[in-house]
Amino acid sequence: MAAALTWTTLVVAALVVLALVFYLIAVALALSRADRSLAQLAAGLEMIESHSGPLPEQLTAINGALAALCDGLRSVDGHLVGIRRVLRT
Repeated sequence: MAAALTWTTLVVAALVVLALVFYLIAVALALSRADRSLAQLAAGLEMIESHSGPLPEQLTAINGALAALCDGLRSVDGHLVGIRRVLRT
């Protein structure tokens, strides 16, 4: 009877150890995949950073051009308001 309990205990302990090994290997594989994905993400973000470097200068030029356009459109708006007043009377 004691031998049967000993063998049962050893089998159960071995099953627990095997289950732990299986889950630890699964976690290690998942972490490896996550590491590769994070490396790709980091590389992509570095590429975005390098490509967006010249944006401040370009946006400054665009903003200046839009300010000039806005002044011109306000002038046109003033002229159209004047034309509307002339045509109403």
